[in-house]
Amino acid sequence: MHEIYENPLCKRYASKEMQEIFSDNRKFSTWRKLWIALAESEKELGLDITDAQIEQMKEHIYDIDFETAAAREKVVRHDVMAHIYTYGLVCPDAKPIIHLGATSCYVGDNTDIILQRDALLRVRKLLLKAISELANFCEKYKELPTLAYTHFQAAQPTTVGKRAALWLQDLMMDLDHLDFVLGNLKLLGCRGTTGTSASFMELFNGDQVKVKALEKKICEKLGFEEAYAVAGQTYTRKVDYFSLSVLSGIAQSAMKFSGDVRLLSHMKEFDEPFESGQVGSSAMAYKRNPMRSERITSLARYVMSDELNPAFTAGTQWLERSLDDSANKRISIPEAFLAVDGILTLYINIISGLTVYPNVVKKHLMEELPFMATENILMHCVKQGGDRQALHEAIRVHSVAAGKAIKLEGCDNDLLDRIANDPVFGLTREDIDRIIEESNFTGRAKEQTEELVAYVRERLASESVEEINATVNV
Repeated sequence: MHEIYENPLCKRYASKEMQEIFSDNRKFSTWRKLWIALAESEKELGLDITDAQIEQMKEHIYDIDFETAAAREKVVRHDVMAHIYTYGLVCPDAKPIIHLGATSCYVGDNTDIILQRDALLRVRKLLLKAISELANFCEKYKELPTLAYTHFQAAQPTTVGKRAALWLQDLMMDLDHLDFVLGNLKLLGCRGTTGTSASFMELFNGDQVKVKALEKKICEKLGFEEAYAVAGQTYTRKVDYFSLSVLSGIAQSAMKFSGDVRLLSHMKEFDEPFESGQVGSSAMAYKRNPMRSERITSLARYVMSDELNPAFTAGTQWLERSLDDSANKRISIPEAFLAVDGILTLYINIISGLTVYPNVVKKHLMEELPFMATENILMHCVKQGGDRQALHEAIRVHSVAAGKAIKLEGCDNDLLDRIANDPVFGLTREDIDRIIEESNFTGRAKEQTEELVAYVRERLASESVEEINATVNV
């Protein structure tokens, strides 16, 4: 076990559920299900195939002799032929009709689509769970004012919930994208060697109606409404790109979220979950590194780069097909799904256990709020009969002086005290505090958050949240 390389995505990050989807057991049992669907459909349309043959095939869907298949593949140098041979050994009566009229891509490509569908459904459950937890977080902190940042420089305040609503909206866009791609996913069908269905036209004596019905039946048996209208030997590899574009989008959203958490952790406003015995550094015992968020960033970078693989593959498929896709697909597609499975599991873990420190949030806000409050103070004084130009100049002078004291001497922000002590304003510190308290520095942040959360919960109401909670293990 420790003598050979093991994929860290399986060993450290991805769930057993996602690993099982891309396992050899799932892949090759799906091949056998496709062979059964083909045989059943051919029988239903009049070919000489017996119920006994089909029953024998059904009895041996899962008892796959991988050693025999591997030994045979060494001889024939063809994985599909090796598994047809292995299946035929345990289904001797059905052996003559297994894979009848089909080409390798019938099982290979249709299985790839089926597994991508199953994997997208797994990702969807995780995504819904992350959305649900994030909506709760937005609701909880929708009114907590916090300093906002542009260019990571202090800017007009927002609320903690409104900031999180930015993350939530990104995930909702990812959900829409996922649902579009999933809703448009189709099978290759049974098209033969170059996509013309010539072999099936031969089997059914040129009867186009039966050939089209054969494909329709296979799609229905595998849970799809239809196959792609045209194909070469393979389905267009743009399908793989569309799937990975969904995963890349989720990775982008998660990287944005994890980056924000890392920044806010540095400012001591947030802490991601930290176990009682967890060690932050082998040297610095006091450290509480945001390692879960850093892991999201790391995995997300991989997924976003991996999106290029199916893009290049789609662009370099020659004519009806070439085989320069195969080795790449075996790696790039499963690993993207495994990585996103890990990313979303981490996302759920962080957002459901994220600690916010309101006093630190308020401290940082109050360090900058005096500068932002000067406009409100100016307007108040003008309403009381003050000279706007004289007041503006006084604010400018005091702001520059307070800013220098902060930067050059490390002083606290005493701008409001300077204003209170200047008779041109005619205000006490209590007056100033009241002006600030009555001012709406966060605009519609609370209401915008409420509106988005309401929309999200309306969307979630049509989902089986109980099922999601039961099947998502974090």
